[in-house]
Amino acid sequence: MTDLGRISIRLAGEPVGKGRPRFSTKSGRAFTPSKTRSYEAQLKYAAQQAMGERAPLDGPLSVRVVASFPVPQSFSKKKRELALVHVLRPTKVPDCDNLLKTLDALNEVVWRDDKQIVDALVQKVYSDMPGLLILVEPLPC
Repeated sequence: MTDLGRISIRLAGEPVGKGRPRFSTKSGRAFTPSKTRSYEAQLKYAAQQAMGERAPLDGPLSVRVVASFPVPQSFSKKKRELALVHVLRPTKVPDCDNLLKTLDALNEVVWRDDKQIVDALVQKVYSDMPGLLILVEPLPC
């Protein structure tokens, strides 16, 4: 979805951060874990849907990532209420930097290269509807 140059990408389900590369004991080569590859493929597809026929953006970009996690079943009713109004925030994996690294999947889809991101904000919250929301906004050159 776009509005005045802004792009909004939503991916339902619990957010997944970029996993550490794994190494083959036989060949010694590094490879990306399958969970990361699958999540990035889903994210790329969601981005393609949001972009439609629009070409990847050029120039400096601002990106906001909101990772919404399910409220743990173990939370009391009071704690659950505090979590849903974002007084309590998730301090669990994935780390914010690993959430940001999944945006590599948007290269050549939303932007030419993620080096164009000059301003980034990553937030982790609890929600009844887990998912990842990415808001991209072109900045003046």
